[in-house]
Amino acid sequence: MPSTASGCTFTCVSAKKTALTVLSAALLVPVMLTAPAHALPRAHPAPAPTPKPRDGKGGAKQAPAPPVSMSAVGGTRLGQPGTQVNLLPGAPALPESLTGRSWIVADAGSGEVLAAHNAHWRLPPASTMKMLFADTVLPTLPKDQVHKVTEEEVSDVGQGSSLVGVKEDYEYSVHDLWLGVFLRSGNDAVHVLSAMNGGIEKTVKDMQAHAEELQALDTHVVSPDGYDAPEQVSSAYDLTLIARSGLQKQDFKEYCGTVSAQFPGSQEVGKARDSFEIQNTNRLMTGAGGLAPYKGIAGVKNGNTTMAGSTFTGAAQRDGRTLLVTVMNPNSGGLNSVYEETADLLDWGFAAAGKVKPVGELVSPKSEDGTSHGSPAQSHENTPAASGQGAGGGMGTALGIAGGALAVAAGGVFAANRRRPRRPRGGRGPDTDLLP
Repeated sequence: MPSTASGCTFTCVSAKKTALTVLSAALLVPVMLTAPAHALPRAHPAPAPTPKPRDGKGGAKQAPAPPVSMSAVGGTRLGQPGTQVNLLPGAPALPESLTGRSWIVADAGSGEVLAAHNAHWRLPPASTMKMLFADTVLPTLPKDQVHKVTEEEVSDVGQGSSLVGVKEDYEYSVHDLWLGVFLRSGNDAVHVLSAMNGGIEKTVKDMQAHAEELQALDTHVVSPDGYDAPEQVSSAYDLTLIARSGLQKQDFKEYCGTVSAQFPGSQEVGKARDSFEIQNTNRLMTGAGGLAPYKGIAGVKNGNTTMAGSTFTGAAQRDGRTLLVTVMNPNSGGLNSVYEETADLLDWGFAAAGKVKPVGELVSPKSEDGTSHGSPAQSHENTPAASGQGAGGGMGTALGIAGGALAVAAGGVFAANRRRPRRPRGGRGPDTDLLP
């Protein structure tokens, strides 16, 4: 794409063209709401054999396997390796083409886990860790607060990170920075917000404490942005628990459900500051990569790094029900696999509602539950599974999620928001942490 004067790489588009685009999108809403989950029907062949990793000497390595015993937070079945599901008469079979190392399907309102596969396997989370960052830090910073970025605040962003294009010596509102975090997964925006929260070290401690409060005990935080780091792990269960908590916050719901927005760009003396459009990297929301927007999609966060592979937590609403699905590291299917497997599990979850017996549940925060389910970020490989099914999701959670679903449905396009352009468009930073 052509470069701009500010050194960014976005294509400039006039406000007039943006208005026409928004009008066209509005006219297409009725079509989107009745569109199938995918652009093309997916065949469901038996999973292809997993390629055998090589050891560098021509030999084959054994593919990684989940621990024999994992955490039993939420129920003993969730601590067992393999697929866990209780199909009642008339229930649809699970999709055949699932290749994710770990996945979970849960009802956000009731907290019931409808099905799971290695739900507590502690794996690198990539940028889905940003859900915990946002759920922790977002309530502490006023959205209209303006901050001037320093060189130090963006100097330690990891090499190859996805960036929204934050520049030192420029001012940004907290609101703008959160759009950069949610839409472009900008590690530069995460580092600036962390500095405003007291620094990276404090933010990591705050996130770990919040994970423990949520009883997301598989999660060990090393970096606030999800950048690959030794011992930084989470699980499909924890990421789903974190997303459920975040979706109870109005700002969190708004940001993760935004399709596109304007982000502040460069500024010349005597002229109004430029801006450029940023778009959400969630392909089930934007329809990028040949996928049609998923009916009812409402967020939440996707990620991709070398250690984590592709990860995604998605929320969708249909017929008054909100489902959460997390898929971690599918091993086949190309760039769209994490989205396609998520969409397949969402389709299954909506069809299976009321036709399966839950295999577990999403527990309440510790302050609401009062029940201890284990120690934070403990190793579950050699410890016996805890007994008991855990506490329920909590009436406050159910009402919060249901209220959000009603508000979104009334808007006609669920939680997929578009912001009106306020300035001319400019450029964006590279995006290598997440799938574009």
